[in-house]
Amino acid sequence: MKQPTARPPLSSAVFPLLLLLLPLLSLPMQLIAAQRSDASSIQITNDSGNRIEVHWVHPDTGETVLQAPEVLPGTGFSLNSFVGHSFQVRELPTGETEVCGGEEETCRVNYFTVNDNQDQVIMIKDGIDVEHTDAHAIAARSASTLLSDCKSKAKSQLAASSDPVTANTILDDLTSCAQRGIAVEIEHANEEIAFQAKVRKDLAGMVENYTCADESMNTTEAHRVEYWDNDGDDVVARSAPRKVHVMIDRPASRIHLISNFMNADECQAVEEAAEPILHDATVADGSGGSKLSESRKAKQAGIKVHWKKEEEGDLIAKLSRRVYDYVNHVLPFDIKENGQEDLMSIQYFGRGAEDKTPDRYMPHCDGDCTGLEFKPGNRMATIVMYCDVPAVGGATRFRNSNIHVKPEQYSATFFSYIDPETMKMDNGFTEHSGCPVVEGKKKIVTQWVRVGVDDENRWDSFNTLGIKYSDAADQ
Repeated sequence: MKQPTARPPLSSAVFPLLLLLLPLLSLPMQLIAAQRSDASSIQITNDSGNRIEVHWVHPDTGETVLQAPEVLPGTGFSLNSFVGHSFQVRELPTGETEVCGGEEETCRVNYFTVNDNQDQVIMIKDGIDVEHTDAHAIAARSASTLLSDCKSKAKSQLAASSDPVTANTILDDLTSCAQRGIAVEIEHANEEIAFQAKVRKDLAGMVENYTCADESMNTTEAHRVEYWDNDGDDVVARSAPRKVHVMIDRPASRIHLISNFMNADECQAVEEAAEPILHDATVADGSGGSKLSESRKAKQAGIKVHWKKEEEGDLIAKLSRRVYDYVNHVLPFDIKENGQEDLMSIQYFGRGAEDKTPDRYMPHCDGDCTGLEFKPGNRMATIVMYCDVPAVGGATRFRNSNIHVKPEQYSATFFSYIDPETMKMDNGFTEHSGCPVVEGKKKIVTQWVRVGVDDENRWDSFNTLGIKYSDAADQ
């Protein structure tokens, strides 16, 4: 196939000039790409009930380049592209019949084009119909729905009265209804715009003056400080509640730093359990499994919790119980340990400032950070506990929220990425990264917490796309 000459999506584009300028600018490549005037990020969700593929369409030749192979029903993915670029959605045959749902069992196709609006979402519906929404369309629908509700209310009242005075009163009520509703909508919009504008402004200042290499940079100042007195802890071992630094407390984006969350004995118990089974860390591969990746340099080991030993004082069970106690302290889900992921011991090691590939973790989200609805069985909160902290490096950065965490031994960072009321996911404010470990070692214990799992629907019955393996096999 002829090689495309036009500019492909950002995920495969190369910017030689930017690469040359990068050392001088000291800016992350992703940030530079994000600042291009014609760049746009879109979220694609497959609600068609069929497997699909997504292809980029060459603007000059019409040739197609595969971007997303085998997107399963009920799943989605993000794609960075440019305004004006078009994509083709192709239906794939079902696993059982090996045919498609079009006329004469043909595979249906459809197209969409990236526009210059914000928050673009492509919904692939039944019949491979494409529903393209963005911030403007959503706002227009919201206003239209609001006014329609008010008009319906006024019409029903007018129909019951022919008195002009009453009619005028009703119309005044209609105006007041619309004004109140629109005022609330504007207030919400302004709050969101103001928050995001502040985040972007602060982030720009941080990127200009600091990087992970700045060891003088301390933890970002907390929004407020509160205290957590866990009734489940051993009261003999604790004399005071734990201090909690609340960094962000938004419905779908919460970041808390908890002092003295664990102790040396608990860390030693985890390390001893992890030592025989440590292996190179993996990441999700986008197709339901996992793979080794240059974006994550570490050793890891899954630690099973022996809950039957909890009453005997098992240190790992005691630590894990504290994790769920804190999650339930913050979120109203009444999370149980049944069906959850194992504790994960993750270890990074510094090899000096000259190391070209230091142990680190590139920017990522632990769960969906698309602002879309939560999918049952997926992750929705994380606790990272610090057993050993490095002499140089190893900070945690929430770059979209301008939060820098310089870890302290035995402390923990909690963050959740779901709105418990609307069940919508975070829109990127909990995206985070681990700065390179330069000197010393960084040993952490991580618990990812899910909603929708239990003894019969364990976390490992779902693939990384949020689809149960048994259901995926039927597609």
